[in-house]
Amino acid sequence: MVKRLLSTDSSEILAMNGAELKQSIKASEGRTVLSENVVAEAAGDGLTTSEIAAAFGADLILLNGLDVLKPAIFGLYPDEGAVVHQDGESIHRLQHLVGRPIGVNLEPVDPNADMAETRLEIPEGRMASEKTLKEAEKLGFNFVCFTGNPGTGVTNAHIAGAIKVAKRVFSGLIIAGKMHGAGVNEPVVSLEATRAFLDAGADVILVPAVGTVPGLDVDDIKPIVKLAHQAGALVMSTIGTSQESSGASYIESVAIQNKMLGVDIQHVGDAGWGVMSPIENIYAMSKAIRGERHAISRMARSINR
Repeated sequence: MVKRLLSTDSSEILAMNGAELKQSIKASEGRTVLSENVVAEAAGDGLTTSEIAAAFGADLILLNGLDVLKPAIFGLYPDEGAVVHQDGESIHRLQHLVGRPIGVNLEPVDPNADMAETRLEIPEGRMASEKTLKEAEKLGFNFVCFTGNPGTGVTNAHIAGAIKVAKRVFSGLIIAGKMHGAGVNEPVVSLEATRAFLDAGADVILVPAVGTVPGLDVDDIKPIVKLAHQAGALVMSTIGTSQESSGASYIESVAIQNKMLGVDIQHVGDAGWGVMSPIENIYAMSKAIRGERHAISRMARSINR
């Protein structure tokens, strides 16, 4: 049996497979923080955004905007900017630097989606496909997240299809759902879409945090949390609407509301500074859902343990 993520050392957590990571998060009883970071821009002083997020309490790191076919991460190799290294060790190096599980956003784009805004075209290496999922497996990612950035045309139906492919070719944790509309005329969340994700094999159902997407409240999200838990899946609430920069009081309010709903992971997005959430808000979320003791423990625990 695995230890709860709340109390794990880096050597223990990075040795976990997808099923073990899921159980470790479940055992932490709603006290897991995930920070999403843009990797294609500099964070400053030769550091990766992931290192900064980990330093302020993130348990899990989700990379956004990464082309898995050309994996370039700013700050990964000193004084080289965002250089693509062909040795296949980029993600292993990042795991070594931060001591945290690393995941990647792959977007299940629907070319025929009924768009509500101008479509944003993204490269093949950012889209969800058998090719990119096999590459994610090869690179050593601990988890993948099927969701959509603004305007990319990701649909719930294509998310369900991507999950089925991932179950065949990817061994890590699978997170799936929409943080916002992603430019498409369809409900962001629904019980129907959730059932499709669960039937396809998703390990974690992604939902917008209460207080982010207009009109979505506790009554909309609570049934999805219950359905996912009954099916043996976890739930991650997400702040993906630029409100990750709305201030500590907002972050704390959202964190407590969503913990009351029973979510297992709380996500804070990357749009605050354009690359990641302001660091004080990562800490505010961490402290709100698990208290100062565990927040400081995650920040201070050496990655060499």
